[in-house]
Amino acid sequence: MSGIIVVLIGALLCFYGIRSLHLAVLALGFGLGWFVADLFNPSLSVLFLFGLIGAVASWVVTTLVFKFSAYLVGGLAGALVGARTADVVQTGDKDWALSAIVIIAVAVAAAFLADKYRERALLWLTSIGGASMILNGLGRTTDVLDFLRHPEPGWKQLVATVAWVALSVAGWMIQRHLFGEKLGIKVQVVGKKKAADSAG
Repeated sequence: MSGIIVVLIGALLCFYGIRSLHLAVLALGFGLGWFVADLFNPSLSVLFLFGLIGAVASWVVTTLVFKFSAYLVGGLAGALVGARTADVVQTGDKDWALSAIVIIAVAVAAAFLADKYRERALLWLTSIGGASMILNGLGRTTDVLDFLRHPEPGWKQLVATVAWVALSVAGWMIQRHLFGEKLGIKVQVVGKKKAADSAG
């Protein structure tokens, strides 16, 4: 059941994240709290508690400093992506220091990208972050898919990474198509062909 909830929140972020920054902030905060706690294999109730704390804290902070909302949303998305990356690249027992370095580095880089490129960067970041949540949730639904949560080196790590990239690209394409106007992407119809401006 917990896996389905994470999949649904991840799908909201991956395929609808750029539409509403409030929903994106709540989903990113929940995902970040969940992923950070999940690095240490806690109980399900602790995971939900950390997820809820992350969602509320993220929303409050972003609301208080709305002027810097793109920067903060980018940082949250980057931290979520960093937590997933730390989980994928480490096998066995997780190293807290290495995880913290990866999470902070990706969060800072994503925050600056979001501040500079706004919606286009957030489009990528919400797609990547949402895809990571979907895979984590799917990994919780059955033992067969557990490798999507904590892939072991070899083919499982490769498949999990390819699935992450493919799902991220799918989320990017769907959001770009649905919310092109919000992103400033103009689509012109010439005969039967559509020419679209390139999106970052």
